Amino acid sequence: MQPRKADPERLTRAHVIPFAVFMIFLILLQVADSFVGWNNPSAPWWQEDVAQWVYPIQVVVVLGLLGYYWRYFTFNWNFKWSLIAVAFGTVGIGFWLLPTTLYDAWGLTGETEGWMKHLGVAKRDEGFDPGMFEHPIAYWTSLLLRFLRAVVVVAFVEEIFWRGFVMRFCMDWEGNYWKQPFGRAHWKNYLIVTILFMSAHAPVDWAAAMVYGSLTYILCVWSKNLGACVVMHAVANLLMGVYAMAYGKYGLW
Repeated sequence: MQPRKADPERLTRAHVIPFAVFMIFLILLQVADSFVGWNNPSAPWWQEDVAQWVYPIQVVVVLGLLGYYWRYFTFNWNFKWSLIAVAFGTVGIGFWLLPTTLYDAWGLTGETEGWMKHLGVAKRDEGFDPGMFEHPIAYWTSLLLRFLRAVVVVAFVEEIFWRGFVMRFCMDWEGNYWKQPFGRAHWKNYLIVTILFMSAHAPVDWAAAMVYGSLTYILCVWSKNLGACVVMHAVANLLMGVYAMAYGKYGLW
């Protein structure tokens, strides 16, 4: 699958800028938390959890960028591969959720050490929690925007960048990497993309990210279909969000 004919520089900007802006917002989140964050029960909501207002801005800006660059993306949506992607996403997120599920099943408390820590066996209960809002409208707005970010924004931005751009770029960074076919199987792009994908997550998620990234790579080279990779990511994040809300595992997202 080749991208639609366009200037290579424009194709690169279209595939990189939305992801870069998404990551910049994560840096801004840390800066905002340092300056205005206040971990105190009496703090107003915008200080108690700065992500509650940084994330919605991030969603609006990145969705705008995706819409602006949409004509440069080639998804080749396919029903068969989408169904297969649903299965891959379910299995992939199952591995991601397994460590914290085992934490509860084994009756563990506190922080883990050794191999359990390296595999991500942790409580994962501290993170984005819309339950901080008592008013129903505020609660549901926060929750829906969080799912919109995870299921739509993250799924598109990351797959467009990792699979649509980086897999090609690392195969021919000194030439016209857009001539590289989508989903080309090679040990080099597997290692580079998977390691970079892992590094974009917290250390507690590294083991799970390696398994999930490997499964996405398999789907990518098997289907040669970017749309399938997006569906897999969207399904995985949807299930993760449902799990996080059902079991109070807010640290997952």
